[in-house]
Amino acid sequence: MENKIRCAWCEKDDLYRDYHDNEWGNPVYDDDKLFEFLVLETFQAGVSWHLILKKRENFRKAFLNFDYHQIAFFDDYEVEKLMKDAGIIRNTLKIKSAINNAKAFIKIQEEYGSFSKFIWNYVDGKPIVNHFNSLSEIPAYTPLAEKISKDLKKRGFKFIGPTTMYAHMQATGMVNDHVVDCWKRK
Repeated sequence: MENKIRCAWCEKDDLYRDYHDNEWGNPVYDDDKLFEFLVLETFQAGVSWHLILKKRENFRKAFLNFDYHQIAFFDDYEVEKLMKDAGIIRNTLKIKSAINNAKAFIKIQEEYGSFSKFIWNYVDGKPIVNHFNSLSEIPAYTPLAEKISKDLKKRGFKFIGPTTMYAHMQATGMVNDHVVDCWKRK
């Protein structure tokens, strides 16, 4: 049996532990993966991240492996098809925001060369390492998450409030919010 000390939030089950141990907080510089997390984080608003992780493969299939070049061209037919897909979160506004965000994502790539360059510029290309002792100390969002959220909204993104943005920053390693005694901090 493992005796790893982890962040308390992930001890619900093996799915959460695996996500924590292998993904959460690892710096992501790949545009494809960054877009995947953007889609998943926007669908997470109002539901648990655990539910999103359980449905992740369904999202991957429904959104063509998170291929933003294809998603940007989804029309009403695809929206209706996705609304009938019980394997994902069926919310018209969130589905339409994924399509909208794919278009905005591509525009940022055209302007900056990659979305990664754009988003990581906010933290000078390296993670902000926080030193929280417990889950209760970790904020829902920060002023930086608010700033990025506002900038993305100005650039046409939807469903990217500061809380969603901060969750994205945590998931993609822009911030390291592993508690100080978590084995992932080592």
